[in-house]
Amino acid sequence: MKIKIKKIIYSIAALGLFAPALLLAYAPPADTTLPGGSITDIVKKFMSWILGMVGFLGVIGFAIAGILYLTSAGDEDRIGTAKKAMTWSIVGVIVALLGVVIIKAADSMLGGQSSEF
Repeated sequence: MKIKIKKIIYSIAALGLFAPALLLAYAPPADTTLPGGSITDIVKKFMSWILGMVGFLGVIGFAIAGILYLTSAGDEDRIGTAKKAMTWSIVGVIVALLGVVIIKAADSMLGGQSSEF
């Protein structure tokens, strides 16, 4: 039992002796090739890209709903479907625009800088 305790103590002592050398050998990584310098920049760019895609798909959905409305030929079911599609496309575009505003506002509040709307 004493031998096991001595081995553990010696192992911890050796680790304590060599740990500073291991920590001092650490070198910070070189400049990354990412477009943003920090994770917040990357998240902002990603969210802006996603919201742009949502807005684009909302506009495409609105155009398709308009085509459905024009080609309904008086059929009440198709007119109802087209109106629902237009409504949800408008909701999608509004959500995308609100998302952009919220991201910019949160960035300016958390970043401590003036907003650039």
